Amino acid sequence: MLIARSVADLRQALAPYRRPAFVPTMGNLHDGHIALVRQARPLGDVTVTSIFVNRLQFLPHEDFDSYPRTWESDCAQLQGAGCDVLFAPREADLYPEPQTFKVHPDPRLADMLEGHFRPGFFVGVSTVVMKLFACVLGATGGTAVFGKKDYQQLMVIRHMVQQFALPIEIVAGETHRAADGLALSSRNCYLGLQERQEAVALSQALQQLAQRWRHDPAPGAEQAAAWEKQALDALRSRGWQPDYLTVRRRADLTAPSPQDMPGALVALGAARLGATRLIDNLEF
Repeated sequence: MLIARSVADLRQALAPYRRPAFVPTMGNLHDGHIALVRQARPLGDVTVTSIFVNRLQFLPHEDFDSYPRTWESDCAQLQGAGCDVLFAPREADLYPEPQTFKVHPDPRLADMLEGHFRPGFFVGVSTVVMKLFACVLGATGGTAVFGKKDYQQLMVIRHMVQQFALPIEIVAGETHRAADGLALSSRNCYLGLQERQEAVALSQALQQLAQRWRHDPAPGAEQAAAWEKQALDALRSRGWQPDYLTVRRRADLTAPSPQDMPGALVALGAARLGATRLIDNLEF
């Protein structure tokens, strides 16, 4: 596996290839990331993974400095998964000057849910992904694989690629879960033993919320709001601090209408357990 630290070295490494398959990450890799790399391998003629902890998508009070960085383990896992090129730029390589040009996604998609509770988050995400696309896929286009666990992020990136007419195919990878159902996340390492045992309650709450919709697929706005409140209160009673638990249309993350049936919906949630904020979703 070749490791490229600078944009120039990356472009030199990719010069012989016509269609890279790309998996962007922030490192601290787990089995979900590695599954994305394996999914990407047959989709291009060279497999590229990036590791870059992007300061632009962290709010001032969030965990940029303490975000787990596990370089040696990440490299070993990527090499075992058949990654060809690892792009691991330093901050000065990717942002050699202040990034004053930024990508602002459609607020109708980006200012709800995660964007509401983490203002500016999707500006940071969109900006760094656009820049990584320019570095990895800018010359030829190609494929980029993103996990469904960050459901709203996946939608924002898809819309960005569409609106900028980028020659890039966005492929979604399924969420990988532990045996008890907890979605794998780089932030799971923050959980203490008791918190780790409790953490599965978030996915269980989403399953219960989805089940209510399956039994009554046209509940009306008041009933849907009551179900969401019950789900939020149930998590609070267990010591969580939930931001949202809600059901939305998969197509655009707007509130479902009476004609939307299960099969076109997704339950999404974000909640803090102790000091750790977890997110999850369930298509149904």
